[in-house]
Amino acid sequence: MTRAYVNTATWSDPADRALRSGGTSEPAIYKMVAEALGRAGVTTGKLLDIGCGSGSLYPFVRDRFSCYVGVDLVRYDGFPAEAEWVKANLDQLPFPLASGCADAVVAVETIEHLENPRAFMRELVRLARSGGTVVVTTPNQLSLLSKMTLVLKNRFNAFQDVHYPAHITALLEIDLIRIATACGLRDLSISFSNSGRIVFTPFRYPHAISKRWQRELSDNICLRGIKE
Repeated sequence: MTRAYVNTATWSDPADRALRSGGTSEPAIYKMVAEALGRAGVTTGKLLDIGCGSGSLYPFVRDRFSCYVGVDLVRYDGFPAEAEWVKANLDQLPFPLASGCADAVVAVETIEHLENPRAFMRELVRLARSGGTVVVTTPNQLSLLSKMTLVLKNRFNAFQDVHYPAHITALLEIDLIRIATACGLRDLSISFSNSGRIVFTPFRYPHAISKRWQRELSDNICLRGIKE
């Protein structure tokens, strides 16, 4: 007999769903993004931070870009006063920005909040100039923690009831690669946060260990690609 699983969480309005994220992520994630941009050789120009939250990425990249633009549905407390902010419902495309307007477009822990990841990726690519860089991060479903949670609870670690309805779209590493390829990105690379929670504990792996087994022991994954 098939058991029916009923989630009693209500489907909130988009602004409420956005606020559930808290508008910020772990510093290791922002460091991962900054390093991905560095490996792409991006040293100047305009950066669009799609799903920017409180703008916590800004301190990690402000010395690299002449212009930082945050895009989100709500303006969170703490968003940098010196940065530009654009209001947009990330589930409603296109965003109110010109095609090819940015040298780099990043979406930090955002795609998992959205209804259509493929349409979202196409929009990120649209906003990047030819030869520009696109960076997307999301929870790593292939980590040991996430796989153990799937075995024990039949759901990925970052997609449990407590995360719903903020987290709604779980993507594997191969999904990110396939979507990025279909949307016209080339020279794809994958990197990891080298920061992960130890299974069955509140503690995190020592950095040297998580760096040794990145895919298995990192809670977050980063895809970088170049627009054709």
